[in-house]
Amino acid sequence: MSEQNDTIFGRILRGELPANRVWEDEHCIAFRDINPAAPTHILVIPREHIPTINDVTDEHRLVLGHMITVAARIAREQGIADDGYRLVFNTNQDGGQTVYHIHLHILGGRRMSWPPG
Repeated sequence: MSEQNDTIFGRILRGELPANRVWEDEHCIAFRDINPAAPTHILVIPREHIPTINDVTDEHRLVLGHMITVAARIAREQGIADDGYRLVFNTNQDGGQTVYHIHLHILGGRRMSWPPG
C-alpha cells in the first residue's frame, strides 16, 4: 500500500479509522458503507492504492478479479446472491466517485432499478 494514500480508505487500511469489516485478506478488505444506498451495501477495496479505474493496468487484473470473486462470496454470505445484487465501480466526478481509491460497491437486499443514474 502506498504511503501517499491519504484517502479515507487509506486511513481505514492503516487502522487509523474504524470500519465494520466483513472480509479481509492479503489483497483486499470489505466493509459496510457508512451511507448505505441499499439494505446491503458493502465496499470492496484493494490494499494497493489505485486512484481510479482509469489508472488500472494489466498488472492489476489479478487484484480486480479477486475483488469480484470476494464480492460474489460476500453476496452469498449476506444472503443476497439468489435474489440478485449489483456490483458498481464509480469513476471520477461525473461517474460519482468521491473517494479516489478504487472500490467495488456490492448493493443488494432490494430490487435495483434501471437505468441507475
